[in-house]
Amino acid sequence: MKRPQPITDLRRFAIHTVTTKPWPIERAIDEYARAGFGGISIWRDAMDGRSPATVRRQLGEAGLTGVSLVRGGFFAHAEAAQRAAALEDNRRCIEEAHALGLPLIVLVCGADPEVGLDDSRRMITDALIELAPTAAAAGVRLGIEPLHPMYADTRSAVTTLGQANRIAVTANLATGAPPTPTVCAVVDVYHLWWDENLSVNITIAGTENLLGAFHVCDWRVPTEHMLLDRGLMGEGAIDIPAIRADVEATGFRNHIEVEIFSERYWAMDQNEWLGRIAAACTTAV
Repeated sequence: MKRPQPITDLRRFAIHTVTTKPWPIERAIDEYARAGFGGISIWRDAMDGRSPATVRRQLGEAGLTGVSLVRGGFFAHAEAAQRAAALEDNRRCIEEAHALGLPLIVLVCGADPEVGLDDSRRMITDALIELAPTAAAAGVRLGIEPLHPMYADTRSAVTTLGQANRIAVTANLATGAPPTPTVCAVVDVYHLWWDENLSVNITIAGTENLLGAFHVCDWRVPTEHMLLDRGLMGEGAIDIPAIRADVEATGFRNHIEVEIFSERYWAMDQNEWLGRIAAACTTAV
């Protein structure tokens, strides 16, 4: 695959609010726009105590595109009451995304070791079939984010893009297979870079119109924490440009989303951190 040209326009990138976790969302909106980024993905905890209408207006005034709401999911539970509660929470999530004008919800789909991976995936599929009509009516897509296998115990029984594609196809067929499928897939390089079938499954996702989002960061060597030690693009083991080339070969031209959980970077001056992100976007992606 031919290496892609560097991206020089920061408007192609969106920042997840969790990437600059110390900032309240109002500060994040202002700083992302001032730095030249084009979009923002909003974590639900960043909205605590905020009016969706007010935040949506702030996004418009700043010239930022709202890309996604993070996160819904956690569908797999041994107890029926917990599964029902998860459905209700995800219905609220759809309402929140609609109110904010966000076209996609990123789903961490969950797993329950009491029921096993196969039954967890069945529960995930059933939940998406249940939720898809509500999401479609709200104009919101449901993006299955496969997680690295180290999270397969309780965070996600979906660990490969191939699994996400198959679940999305099943859910969409069960709900009428709209021209733009409501259930789609999210490619996060942190979770998928190790998979020898990733390129093939990116192509399949593109062919089936299932590629809903593309997230970037890096895998530090050594990684010191399985959740809170992600790297800045270019400082780790992931060949991000190669994955980006596969993603863009499908015709994907949406925002590239920077999502980095890092206690090291949250502890530093966040304006300096945002500057490092901007530099890495134009050199390492």
